[in-house]
Amino acid sequence: MQRKHLVLFSTILLISITKNSSTDDVLRGNQMIRDGNTLVSANSEFELGFFSPGSSTKRYVGIWFKKISYGTTVWVANRDAPLNNTSGILRIDNKAISLFVNASNTVIWSSNYSKIVKNPVARILDTGNLVIREEEDGGTEEFVWQSFDYPGDTILPGMKFGVDMVRGIRRDHSSWKTVDDPSPGNFVHRIDIHGYPQFLLWKGSELHARSGPWVGNRFSGDPEPKTNNIYLNKFFIDQKEIYHSVQLVNTSSTTPATRSTLTPNGNIQRLIWNYHKKEWVIYYTLLVSDCDQFGFCGPYGTCDISSTPRCACLKGFNPKVPEKWEAADFTDGCVRTTPLDCGHGDGFIKYSGLKLPDTRQSWYNLSMNLEECRSICLKNCTCTAYSNTNIEKGGSGCLLWFEELMDISGYIDDGQDIYVRMPASELDESKRSKVKTVLFISVPAVLTVILVLIIMHLIKKKKLNRERRLNINEENNLELPFFEFRRIASATGNFSHDNKIGEGGFGPVYKGMLEDGQQIAVKRLSEHSKQGIHEFKNEVSLIAKLQHRNLVSLIGYCVKGRERILIYEYMPNKSLDSFIYDKDMRSLADWPKLYNIINGVARGLLYLHQDSKLRIIHRDLKASNVLLDHELNPKISDFGMARSFGGSQTEANTTRVVGTYGYMPPEYVIDGIFSTKSDVYSFGVIVIEIVSGMKNRCFEHPDHNLSLLGHAWRCFNEENLDELIHGTILESGSQYEVFRVIQIGLLCVQEYPEDRPNMTSVVVLLNSKIALPKPKKPGFFTERKQHEDNCSENKPMLCSSIDLSITTIAPR
Repeated sequence: MQRKHLVLFSTILLISITKNSSTDDVLRGNQMIRDGNTLVSANSEFELGFFSPGSSTKRYVGIWFKKISYGTTVWVANRDAPLNNTSGILRIDNKAISLFVNASNTVIWSSNYSKIVKNPVARILDTGNLVIREEEDGGTEEFVWQSFDYPGDTILPGMKFGVDMVRGIRRDHSSWKTVDDPSPGNFVHRIDIHGYPQFLLWKGSELHARSGPWVGNRFSGDPEPKTNNIYLNKFFIDQKEIYHSVQLVNTSSTTPATRSTLTPNGNIQRLIWNYHKKEWVIYYTLLVSDCDQFGFCGPYGTCDISSTPRCACLKGFNPKVPEKWEAADFTDGCVRTTPLDCGHGDGFIKYSGLKLPDTRQSWYNLSMNLEECRSICLKNCTCTAYSNTNIEKGGSGCLLWFEELMDISGYIDDGQDIYVRMPASELDESKRSKVKTVLFISVPAVLTVILVLIIMHLIKKKKLNRERRLNINEENNLELPFFEFRRIASATGNFSHDNKIGEGGFGPVYKGMLEDGQQIAVKRLSEHSKQGIHEFKNEVSLIAKLQHRNLVSLIGYCVKGRERILIYEYMPNKSLDSFIYDKDMRSLADWPKLYNIINGVARGLLYLHQDSKLRIIHRDLKASNVLLDHELNPKISDFGMARSFGGSQTEANTTRVVGTYGYMPPEYVIDGIFSTKSDVYSFGVIVIEIVSGMKNRCFEHPDHNLSLLGHAWRCFNEENLDELIHGTILESGSQYEVFRVIQIGLLCVQEYPEDRPNMTSVVVLLNSKIALPKPKKPGFFTERKQHEDNCSENKPMLCSSIDLSITTIAPR
């Protein structure tokens, strides 16, 4: 009898333990994890659940080692939002994985997915990665979210440490505040993509240390790597992604575990699990000496831990402040004993076994050889040094520096070769003799070349001074942040063709990323653009004063020489025309999304016409000038053609007609008269184009030669609007609402401006059920003869997928 009771008690206890400590690795949408429950990876390598770090009583959701080093935490979800008790609940839905306070709807931490998930499944993998995917995609690695994209103080094998420019994700390594507090501490280790990429360790806003750039088999600041059977280093760089990762040589149970941690005091350690001692042992540490502190020896100073004093100047340099140098304060660094004399015998001195200088002010090309690299540096008077980007297999790639050389250190072990620019007087005697011989033989030719260069230099200098005065005058009048040209060039990969995302009347537009990870769109004035300084200044001066959710934000501008550049917030879904005219994209647009776009454009125009400080007429409103953010919210852009009105002024006329054919109203094209009703007409065209999925220009119909607007009016009068509407719209929207929007669009494109509603009325009509008047004939209703060459590929200005703006002189 006692035995039966014992068996029954054991069974109840086992059920209780199983209930409170799950060994499943999956969490589904109808499940939750309470404090006390856990998820365990398939091979029991990692566990996810609630924990309290160190001596803290606060509760966090985290992932830790289970099979080895039990409880060593590798990831924390709610670092900034701890729970004060054990009432937490973790659950997922089709939008996010969230942490709630008890059974209420109070969310203290949440991470949104990149897309809506129909049947979400969360799984803890044996790599330590918590992943979210569609349940049907269980056999793939198509994750909609993963914890590896949001590292804390620990980097695990397989985790990408760097930046994804496409998705706008920075995977930074950030320390805990203390061993008992996982909230972000003082230190952040992140990749810097200005110049040649390198990893920098920041202490708050101060650069604390750096690893040096990747040189093929390691980072330049690391000693030569020894062969190990545990892991391999991998560094990847292209226009879309830059990252470093550690890959295990094999994943067998005998392979020691490894991890990289950033400690609260700023040390970066590579740790290896010792199965014999059953403890983590330090494989290497980044900060081990004075020489690892950023800029310890200042510009052109080298640091050697084996020397006393630590710092020395490069050959041809002397301490900038000798008395500080003697007092062991090396931060001011060194200066040249002889200035450079570009074009008069400058050469290079080779240094070996060095950690390469800071590369934030550098340029690189991965395909050049060392001789090509030397030639480019020698031709550029601002180039201070050059090196290979890859030291393996004899060396390859080109890396150039253009500023003072900072943070150089030497190692007894193998290092990197760098060639530092020096004046002829500092080169070896044999090299100086060779230079003299060459000069003596070719004196007449050299003198002639120098004379020509001097004349060209004086002409160019005079021209640059004139342009500089113009730039200063321009900058004084512009109320926006000014960006250095080299900063914008670095952000766009030197205006790489791979980063080009479009081109309009102003010029090409590039995608870029600033050093803080902010994505930007860079619009660069083309030399062949029909727009110029006037439109550039007009756009900057107008849009800088405008703030509205449906207007694109101008972040800053850049002026250098002939360069005129505008920097905008980046719109991931591009422009409206690429959305409504593209068959694949159009299939994603249901009526609620399109209706939201129409409403947003209307509200943006209402702000311009009525609610902004000045009444502003856009004059070039079209589908390609409406940009879409990640949620498909519309934002009006491109104010280069805009005009502002003061006081009660409502219209004006001009002999300089600007805009895009198909969007300009009759009174503007014929008589040069523009007003707020001009934008209303353009808005009406956009509405009809959105609903029909077709362009006003180049529209053709087998039964008539009307434009799209004429076709829409004809369909309206014949009560046959189904012929006009794109096939997917009525499947997702109310027929009454769609027909009403078409009627509002036709009211906006009526031939005479006095018949058109203003934008206040348009917004009211779009958001009410007020009875609508019958629209009159639209502008340019007359049938026209179609010419095939009007829409041919040979005339992109007339009918390309990107409608270019035009400027014409109209008779008065």
